[in-house]
Amino acid sequence: MADLDVQPKSGRPWWLWLLLALIGLALLFFLLRGCDREEEVDTTTTTTETTTQTSTAAEVDDDDDWNSLDLNAPVAAYDEITDKDIEVRGNENYAVYTMDETILFGSDKAAIQPAAADKLKQVAASINKRFAGGQVRVYGYTDAQGSASYNKELAEERTRAVQTWLVDNGDVNKDNVTLHPVGESNPVASNATAEGRQQNRRVQIVVRKS
Repeated sequence: MADLDVQPKSGRPWWLWLLLALIGLALLFFLLRGCDREEEVDTTTTTTETTTQTSTAAEVDDDDDWNSLDLNAPVAAYDEITDKDIEVRGNENYAVYTMDETILFGSDKAAIQPAAADKLKQVAASINKRFAGGQVRVYGYTDAQGSASYNKELAEERTRAVQTWLVDNGDVNKDNVTLHPVGESNPVASNATAEGRQQNRRVQIVVRKS
């Protein structure tokens, strides 16, 4: 009988097992790292959404406070306001200084006229006397002549001009002054008559205690 030469099967090299183990560890590492990144993104998104909601709520609350002011409150008599072209309404907590647009600006212009300086000086002095450090809003209104977009743009330019004057010449803190160009959307009289359109063209400087 012939002898059978039977050789045992050789096992896989040890380094191959080591290589497979390293590959497995690398895959596990990257999987865990991906999960951590997803958690970070979720946390960041949640924080951002919370911050946005908080800011929006604060703005809404602030607008509610301003909207509660009666811009047609009874006329107030301030001894520092002697110019009859300046109408003042309000109480000890806020004031509304109203001037006809033609007093401050030329027709379809946004540059403050030199003759308006003395009137704005009285308004600024009154603000600093009674509402020092208070929040100021400058509202600009127009009539309905021309397009709504043009009137809104004109109102914005005029409110900015008033803000700049108050800051540069009236010692009012710029951070306390915000612009609210309304345009033609809030008339107080009919735009069908020249008299009504003149009443609608106005600037209101509203200030309240801080």
